[in-house]
Amino acid sequence: MWTRELAVSAPGKVILHGEHAVVLGKVALAVALDLRTFLRLRPGAEGRLSVSLPGVGVRRSWDIPDLRALRERIAADGDESKSPSVEQLDALREFAGIAAGASAPDSLATLAFLYMCLAISAKYGDVPSVDIVVCSELPTGAGLGSSAAYAVCLAAALLMLCGAISCPLQEGESTARWTEEELTLINSWAFRGEQVIHGNPSGVDNAVGTWGGALRYQAGKITPLKRVPTLRILLTNTKVPRSTKILVAGVKEKILKFPAIMNPVLDSIDAISQECQSVLEAMPANPSAEHYPVLEEFFDINQHHLNVLGVGHPSLDRLCQVTASHSLHSKLTGAGGGGCGITLLPPDTSPLAVEAAKQDLCACGFECWETKIGAPGVTLHCCSSLSAQVLHALAQS
Repeated sequence: MWTRELAVSAPGKVILHGEHAVVLGKVALAVALDLRTFLRLRPGAEGRLSVSLPGVGVRRSWDIPDLRALRERIAADGDESKSPSVEQLDALREFAGIAAGASAPDSLATLAFLYMCLAISAKYGDVPSVDIVVCSELPTGAGLGSSAAYAVCLAAALLMLCGAISCPLQEGESTARWTEEELTLINSWAFRGEQVIHGNPSGVDNAVGTWGGALRYQAGKITPLKRVPTLRILLTNTKVPRSTKILVAGVKEKILKFPAIMNPVLDSIDAISQECQSVLEAMPANPSAEHYPVLEEFFDINQHHLNVLGVGHPSLDRLCQVTASHSLHSKLTGAGGGGCGITLLPPDTSPLAVEAAKQDLCACGFECWETKIGAPGVTLHCCSSLSAQVLHALAQS
């Protein structure tokens, strides 16, 4: 029996430096974005497991004996190091009535839920009768790690329900974190969920969602940075759709065509990532204004480099021009070609300048959030400590 009402949250992510160069073995820095996905757990009807994802229009409920029978049929063995097989996913699609090849967010989110639920319960025991509701502050498909934040929340919740990890929230506490060992287990299961959704993910997004702060990624190796400060930013979604695949292919083509010109650009992007890591690790938790001019110069130089690689876009140029008119520095984040940009907000930035920049960006048809990077990773919450906005979103199920 599960008797408590609790919530789990995990952050999204942005790439601070190293986009595109990372594909070619260079260093990238990924940072946790304080726009979060929230999952609420509460006791459910006896013998039933229900999940509601109002953001993507999912409301499903299953009898636990039926899930148990399905688990036997697909031979879910609960090994977190094993990737989901094609046969297992086909059987889950059939069970859930999801068409073969369906790739809409509702289908993939349902599939990831079922796979993680069955694989985790195969190893640790049945998931009890609970109602699960998930809402997110992250836009989907914007390269901000929304699917990984969902997978991290699911992994933490399901592992806790099955007793594989503790419930660290003590009476009277508003939030709690898991131990390093438990976070490692959460991360490995969240990666399985990401494999269901993306096929062949890098593991960066779920690692940022699990540990928070900032991570260095190079040639498949993920290293958390020590003592990362929390920095204020504006995050702007230009809402211009783009294909990461096409953009990556375009960069590759340019490098093959002009290797003597393009390889030094990639080396310079790599150097920016490494220099930026040194600056971030040298900054105190509450940094003062003198560190920011260096970070701003890194933004400016890297944005020019990304334009040279061919992944800029007129919408991103506009974003940089608008924020520059308010003495703020911006760069694209992620694949480029549209998508999102980030703007650094030094501590001495006046609230009026921030507000004016936001208004000007929204007047361009962009969507804008004032948020932070370097946010905490997956966290357990007492529901009463959540904001009214989040509680309202979780009640929409």
